[in-house]
Amino acid sequence: MDINTFVNIGIQRYDRLREQDQFYIDKTGFIREWWENGSDVTLITRPRRFGKTLNMSMLECFFSNQYAGRSDLFEGLSVWSEEKYRELQGTFPVIFMTFADVKAAKYADMEYTITKAIADLYEQNRYLLAGDLLSGNEREYFERVKPGMDARIATDAVRSLANFMQRFYKKDVIIILDEYDTPMQEAWLSGYWNESVDFLRSFFNSTFKTNRYLYRGIITGITRISKESIFSDLNNLEVITTTSDAYAAAFGFTEDEVFRALDDVGLGAHKERVKKWYDGFTFGRHTDIYNPWSIASFIKERGRYEAYWINTSGNGLVNSLVQRGNAGVKRTMEALLQGKSFQAEIDEQIVFDQLDYDENAVWSLLMATGYLRVLKTEPEECGDGVGQDNVWYTLALTNCEVRQMFRRMVKRWFSGNAGMAYNHFIEALLINDVDAMNDYMNKIAMHSFSSFDVAQGVSDDDAPERFYHGFVLGLMVELAGRYEITSNRESGLGRYDVMLKPKDTERDCAYIIEFKVFKSYRERTLEETLANAHVQIEEKQYEAGLRAEGIAPERIRKYGFVFQGKRCLIG
Repeated sequence: MDINTFVNIGIQRYDRLREQDQFYIDKTGFIREWWENGSDVTLITRPRRFGKTLNMSMLECFFSNQYAGRSDLFEGLSVWSEEKYRELQGTFPVIFMTFADVKAAKYADMEYTITKAIADLYEQNRYLLAGDLLSGNEREYFERVKPGMDARIATDAVRSLANFMQRFYKKDVIIILDEYDTPMQEAWLSGYWNESVDFLRSFFNSTFKTNRYLYRGIITGITRISKESIFSDLNNLEVITTTSDAYAAAFGFTEDEVFRALDDVGLGAHKERVKKWYDGFTFGRHTDIYNPWSIASFIKERGRYEAYWINTSGNGLVNSLVQRGNAGVKRTMEALLQGKSFQAEIDEQIVFDQLDYDENAVWSLLMATGYLRVLKTEPEECGDGVGQDNVWYTLALTNCEVRQMFRRMVKRWFSGNAGMAYNHFIEALLINDVDAMNDYMNKIAMHSFSSFDVAQGVSDDDAPERFYHGFVLGLMVELAGRYEITSNRESGLGRYDVMLKPKDTERDCAYIIEFKVFKSYRERTLEETLANAHVQIEEKQYEAGLRAEGIAPERIRKYGFVFQGKRCLIG
């Protein structure tokens, strides 16, 4: 078979995928599971590129009366084996909309993009204007639904359209909303969170709560945004997250599905390495879930290993969270890049207002978005020993693909002129060129400090520490194959800041680096701060661990990195 024509990873419309006989793993069991679940409104969260849009398109093709008689789209698939579902196909009016393209830097642009998406729905259903179904006032309302319409009209427009369709078809409406949280993520990144919350809360309330013309609703997204933010009025909402058992195998590929697909295209010999690269997702109790985008891309590229999922768009929020994160966030990232795990208290309801100062909120979002996998969970008992309170999760980077993404992300922090200076700094460090190290480090600090201290409430004292841990992450990425790089570990009589232990002790020296911030009440000059850094290295005997491993004292370089604002002195 011609894999290039067999696998088209860009198709997100179910009907086109089936009509073109493209690569498809049968997920029509999801139709049966959702229908028999019977919830009024269902919210399902999954990481990006996990087939949410394709599955929502599949629901539209199955239920919408616009696809009545299209048995060709489902013949030979799981759902078509039961007569009651064959009779159900194509029997409902359906409204399907997506917020996937609502990515705006300003609130006004977000509102305009949403109003355009709603106006497009009205254009698709202009047949409702024929005859005398609508009154004069309703016809006037219909024509007022257009891009840039008043927000009061926009927030109620989908409910009104459901009203018109219900009267036309004499049947309540199924409403599908895909990627509901894209506007919210963009709002947080761009600084218009509060305005967007007010608009979207009204929209969701009208569309899914007070809508008596709604038969069933389904919403998809990446994150479960806190109920207090936009779902405060939806008491009829069933929430399915990545830790829920429901629909566990409906989004993403199971290992059996992946291995069968690899065998079918002659790539069966790659199974174990594919597992290392792309496995790691867990939904509910269902382990060994694979990202569909990565697997389809791997097949299309005839077995070439690449970070396919990570290379797609959508990493802006994650990059911002880690780069802006406090020292604790960056320390944990250091451990994760070394293949280690950590524990966190997870709340699956994402409160965006807490992301700037709550580490656990950051880890909750990274888990929801698929960058962290759950190794195990441990309930925390209440103080009286009765019942359970919060749940602690042991988390690690999901797989090789994710690890590669974070490595590339850290490299981008030192991009442009600072990136060149950073690379030169590494070279100067390895040859002990202190003058060059000072020159390059001051260029890096000038460029990078603003990137690491933009979170709300960051003090002058916090900024160097955030930069320091970002700098350590950069060292880990650049020198990972040559050095074992650790930070904030015990050695001798204290805890050093950074240690570089060479993997080849014959070729490379070891390094101990102590970071300090100038304090005017403690030192008179930056040079005095630097001297104090060296005093601390010696008094605390930080080199003890290196010497215990047989590294000679003359092969251990000791440096102080001291800061005053954006000025740095190394010696």
